[in-house]
Amino acid sequence: MKGIMVETKKIDDLVYSAVFGSEFEKQDARFEIWKLGKEKNVVCASINDFYMARGRGGLPTDFTVPAMNLRGMTYDLACSIFSVAKKNNVGALIFEIARSEMSYTDQSPLEYTTVVMAAALREGWSGPLFIQGDHFQAKAKEMGVPADGEIDTIKNLIRQAVDAGFYNIDIDMSTLVDLDAETVDAEQAPNIKYSLEFVELVRSLQPKGVEISLGGEIGHIGGKNSTIEDFIAYITGFNAGLPEGMIGMSKISVATGTSHGGVVLADGTLKNLDVDFSVLFEISKACRKNYQVGGAVQHGASTLPDEFFSQFPKSEAIEVHLATGFQNIQMDHQDFPKELLEKMYRWLDENKSSERKDETDEQFHYKLRKKAWGQFKKECWDMDASARESIKKTLSDRAEFLFSQLNVFNTVGMVSELIKPVVVEKTKEDFASWGTKLEDVVGLSD
Repeated sequence: MKGIMVETKKIDDLVYSAVFGSEFEKQDARFEIWKLGKEKNVVCASINDFYMARGRGGLPTDFTVPAMNLRGMTYDLACSIFSVAKKNNVGALIFEIARSEMSYTDQSPLEYTTVVMAAALREGWSGPLFIQGDHFQAKAKEMGVPADGEIDTIKNLIRQAVDAGFYNIDIDMSTLVDLDAETVDAEQAPNIKYSLEFVELVRSLQPKGVEISLGGEIGHIGGKNSTIEDFIAYITGFNAGLPEGMIGMSKISVATGTSHGGVVLADGTLKNLDVDFSVLFEISKACRKNYQVGGAVQHGASTLPDEFFSQFPKSEAIEVHLATGFQNIQMDHQDFPKELLEKMYRWLDENKSSERKDETDEQFHYKLRKKAWGQFKKECWDMDASARESIKKTLSDRAEFLFSQLNVFNTVGMVSELIKPVVVEKTKEDFASWGTKLEDVVGLSD
């Protein structure tokens, strides 16, 4: 990795202004960070050609790309990850944020891209920067039917995300799968219909020279496990409806028995989950053999036992999503200020009690604490420097373990051979804030 570090204080000051400055300061700082990225070869890119090469049999199947959701202390977490990536020549890695996370962590697509890019510059990492929209997902009004306004809201979000450099997007219409339908084809029909609608929109928006990587999803995470029949019904119907010559999906997300964030027991510990790795293996194999698609994707994995992570490459999964495990390291760290965590919990008690079910305090706080990040974003950023460094060290150790288990060390060469980032020229005006509240664009209140 031949990246050249940007002077630390300069980039630290710039990114702070990009997040917390006045509107004019944000705009100026974001533009400066983008220009530095262009100069230092940290350029937003699509992983599509890399995944499609695997779908054609042109890449080995013994590695799984980590896609990491950065919810809180985003700059510190990204710096920790890039330091490990530089040390171990990791080029196959994705930084992502879900539609719902944007709202409750108070991170717009433009801010997210800027912060991640700044972290890469600070650590001297360079290469194609894969930023991904995770779970661009529709709420259902009833089985198979999206809630009122959802489709238009997601279309607006896609426009904002593409403008911000999200050249990888997971279209998640699995929430619309109609489990009451009589056949598997009929179950997947709403999923297929709206997936196609979003794919056509994305292709119309993507910059010249950029083929945005798109993922579909056939099973809602936390629901019933996906089957090969589900996959065939989805991909067959989807491909039949795809306009001639249009590139479709590069990967397919499946349900294997995991749950986002894990399942917390009454005492605050996590329940052991059974993961059906055969689902990943069989669907990944079918993706490549019959459809030249990269493979299957695993969600909700970060809180699994350590011994599970080496199983993802063995199951030939192309991608695994990691989120809550990093959050747990941060919030449960001995140097995370206890008084700040207590403030977060009190805020949840006072503002999110309507989401509390028949749960102990430990269960409620564990499940909902992700929703406190946005409210306390600045306090976390302004944390004592020694505490931040201690937390970053633990995060780096975890990232190194995960990258080792997922076998993505020394993937820079493979990535650089297949991915040639296109610099999409920008003006300072492109880095202005939206002019609307984040929740108005994301369409979620929390």
